[in-house]
Amino acid sequence: MWFWWFMLICDLLTPVIMLIAGRMMWKHCPKSINNDMGYRTTRSMKNMDTWKFAHDYCGRLWWKLGLIMIVPSALIHIPFYRSNEKTIGIIGVILITIQCIVLIVSIFPTESALKKTFNDDGTRR
Repeated sequence: MWFWWFMLICDLLTPVIMLIAGRMMWKHCPKSINNDMGYRTTRSMKNMDTWKFAHDYCGRLWWKLGLIMIVPSALIHIPFYRSNEKTIGIIGVILITIQCIVLIVSIFPTESALKKTFNDDGTRR
């Protein structure tokens, strides 16, 4: 039973981190373009306008995805409460893998929004 609780907490970490990081990116964009922290792609680092837009867009997206993923992530564990550790572990790994894929795939709509909003040199369309 302790392993079930451990995996539940681990599986809720990704959505919770997406909620917190999304809110931070959205509300508190890094003040300067840097290579250390923030949404760092070639397109987002063109100038401050693209930098702020990318953080706002990706932050809102992560926040929404975190909200959407937190409920199913918790509900998926309920039927496996009395299962053995191997089953719980497999379910946990599958869930974390799906969450990571969602996190990585969120790059594509952000880059698409940047491409639609800005020219290749970073000026607004």
